[in-house]
Amino acid sequence: MDAFSQQILRTDASGLPLEWVDFRAAVKLHLLGQVVYTLGHHLFDVHGGINALTHERSIVPVHSIIATRSHGKAWRRMNDHFTPPLNNRALFQRDDHVCLYCGETFLSRQLSRDHIEPLSQGGRDDWNNVVTACVRCNHRKAGRTPEQAGMQLLAIPFTPTHAEYVYLEGHNVLADQMSFLRAHFPRESRLRRKIDRMLDG
Repeated sequence: MDAFSQQILRTDASGLPLEWVDFRAAVKLHLLGQVVYTLGHHLFDVHGGINALTHERSIVPVHSIIATRSHGKAWRRMNDHFTPPLNNRALFQRDDHVCLYCGETFLSRQLSRDHIEPLSQGGRDDWNNVVTACVRCNHRKAGRTPEQAGMQLLAIPFTPTHAEYVYLEGHNVLADQMSFLRAHFPRESRLRRKIDRMLDG
């Protein structure tokens, strides 16, 4: 993977995870004096222009985690009433790309969003009523509940916390970023156990 496409984890000054930013946004935050400190691995240096007075070239080091003074839009997500927006990519990540009916692992294009209590029966399109299902199991279940279809649900769905959602939205999350986010997960988080397996492996 191209180093410049690596996502940078942005936190607030106290270390609470906020969002993912690209290297351009990270450099801009550095230049605006918003970066309080950096954590994680040094990924690369970005070389800027040459100062007309000092004749020195500016260099901005980019790390995998940056703590910033400003919060931006991400701060609004940090209250207790925030519910992460539901999307299939994050849902499939939450359930580890496993169909929660047959237990097999699939590629994203082979998966679908299944409503445990179907919309046609008054079910809601929210995190606690949806699971990842392969296309075959979803068709088999159709507009019925698992009980009505004689199908067993393998895990109970849950709404991710803000930190868990930041993790689910990440691409090519680095080990140091995983460890940092893991520390902000609830003690009994299924995602915490998943990260533990990945880091141990």
